[in-house]
This record gives sequence, C-alpha cells and structure tokens, in this order.
Amino acid sequence: MAIRTTLDKDLDRLKELLVEMVNLSKTAVEKSVQSLAHQDIKLAEQIIQDDQKINELEEQIDNIIIQLIAQQQPVASDLRAIIAGLKISSDIERIGDLAVNIAKSIIHIGDGPLIKPIVDIPKMAEKALDMLNNVIKAYIEKDINLAIQTAKADDEVDELYGKIIKELLKLMPNNPNSINQITQLAFISRHFERVADHTTNMAEHIIYMVKAKKVDLNA
Repeated sequence: MAIRTTLDKDLDRLKELLVEMVNLSKTAVEKSVQSLAHQDIKLAEQIIQDDQKINELEEQIDNIIIQLIAQQQPVASDLRAIIAGLKISSDIERIGDLAVNIAKSIIHIGDGPLIKPIVDIPKMAEKALDMLNNVIKAYIEKDINLAIQTAKADDEVDELYGKIIKELLKLMPNNPNSINQITQLAFISRHFERVADHTTNMAEHIIYMVKAKKVDLNA
C-alpha cells in the first residue's frame, strides 16, 4: 500500500509538471504572436530568455520518470502514463524551441516596415494555440474524443500554411530587397505549423495512455 501511495503521488507530480510545462510553452507561443504583430523586439528577446524555464521543467520530468521506473512498481496503465509523459514532455520542449525560433526570426526582421500586412500568420497561430489549449484539457481529463478533435484541427493549420507560403513566394520576384524578410516570415509560418504538428503528437500520446492503442492522427 505504501508503494502504491508513493507511486500515485509521483504520477500526480508528473502530471502537474507536464501541465505547467505546457502552459509555459503556450505562453511562449502567445508572446511570439504578440511580438510578431507589434514587431516587439524586447518581447522576442524575453521569449528566448524564458525558454530556460521550460528546459528545466523537462529535466525535472525526466528525473521523476527515471525514479518511477527504477524505484516503483508501475503496472501496465502506470507505465503507459509514464511513457506518454516522457513523449509529451519532448513535444512540449520542441514547442518551446519553436517559439524561440519564431522570436529569432522576428529579431532578424526588425522593426522596419513589413512587405504586407500580417493577417494569415496570426490566424494560423491562433488555431495552433486553440489546439494546444484543447490538448491540455484532453490530457488532464483523459478525454480521447477531445484529443481526436484537436488533431483534426491540424488540417486547417496546414491549409493556412500552404496559402501563406504561396503568397510569400509570389512576392519574391518583384521584391528583391525584401528577400530576407519574406524568408523569415516563411520560417515563422513553418514554425507555427510545427506547433500544431507537435500538438497532434501529444493527442496521439494521450490516446495511447488511455486506451493502450497507438494511432496516427496525421493520416
């Protein structure tokens, strides 16, 4: 009974840290949207600095997982929660890295005039953030239906990404002096699209955790 009690506490702690890590990554993505919209270089620099907190949380999670496997006696469902936690933390860390990459691109663009109004990139980012909000809820509530619905939204993000890239490519021939800015905007678009991809991965891990089934929600 004592072992089970300790195991449950450690699993609860793992869950708390994962939720905290997701919230930090979500905040980083939200700030990257604001930074782009306002060409706020200081905010972009803050995103880069704050990424260390996400990395530290991932290290704490890794340590708890090692302890759980080495010192406890997890049954099959516990092992799935542990494995899912490890994979989810990796995806969350990558989302934090993507926010940093977006911030770096914003710094490269600077505060000069933009080649065109930024409209569709924030739309795509908001869709990705909605997915992230939903996947947090799905994880906390072990809601596989919400996880599946969250992953379906990735198609909308992909569609917007394709539209944005086509528009940026059309701008290149007639705007040779803005190639760097256009390229950075393409990078930013790709990074937001990847946020949605990693969120889809998290939805897959949630389904595995709850149902012991490996699914491909990108198919």
